[in-house]
Amino acid sequence: MHIARYALDDCVHYGIVEDETTIARLEGSPLDGIKRSGAIDAPAAVRLLAPIEQPRVFGLGYNYVAHSKEAGKAVPQLPVLFMKPSTSVIGPEASIVYPDDGQNIHFEGELTVVIGKRARHVSEANALDHVFGYTCGNDVSDRVLQRRESEFGCLLAGKGYDTFAPMGPVIATRLDPSRLGIVTRVNGAVRQNGTTSNLLFSVPAIISYLSRYMTLLPGDMIMTGTPAGVGPIQVGDTIEVEIEGIGILRNDVVAEDRSSATSGS
Repeated sequence: MHIARYALDDCVHYGIVEDETTIARLEGSPLDGIKRSGAIDAPAAVRLLAPIEQPRVFGLGYNYVAHSKEAGKAVPQLPVLFMKPSTSVIGPEASIVYPDDGQNIHFEGELTVVIGKRARHVSEANALDHVFGYTCGNDVSDRVLQRRESEFGCLLAGKGYDTFAPMGPVIATRLDPSRLGIVTRVNGAVRQNGTTSNLLFSVPAIISYLSRYMTLLPGDMIMTGTPAGVGPIQVGDTIEVEIEGIGILRNDVVAEDRSSATSGS
């Protein structure tokens, strides 16, 4: 099942994407149960949004051995975790904003888990019972700032700019997360071509580990790490993350316009 969150006539809905011409609208959030409203919407008439509104986003660093090697890092002995602010999340076809002071911004295509049921102290064997579904993610990262932060054992600002967590296009349910192909393209050229079978820490292991220390909530999103092949993006680029069984997350890259930014006192 593919579930989309979308805008139509100034309203936001969830719906089941049944085919290229039909979205069966749901009543409320699917996290509260799948209830069809009876309304039918046309995909061509809607604007897809990020699958979850303002989620908590957890990230995994160096969760593919090949990526650790290309980054010159040792293979981690436990999950390397960080968080991205909810304000970093954007949906498909929305623009990644290249910071005015950015120097080396990279794409990172990733399988992203959507938690569907509260989880605390869950075992690996039961971890997938707490998953609602999966979506595509792009863990956009400022490498210069990230490395400066990492020297002092933290990782936030370099991962947390507004628009640095594209998600979508849909949530796919009932997938096996252990063997999904991940392809990232920049302007049509393949830059990453990996599979989740190479995850260092599996999806159940990640969920179990996180739930040992904190309560995972419905709507939480976990970006599970990126395969080898990461690289820079530039203003004007189009980035596509395609994951088997989910679809294609597509975003362009635009320059930051600080003249339009609002400021507070």
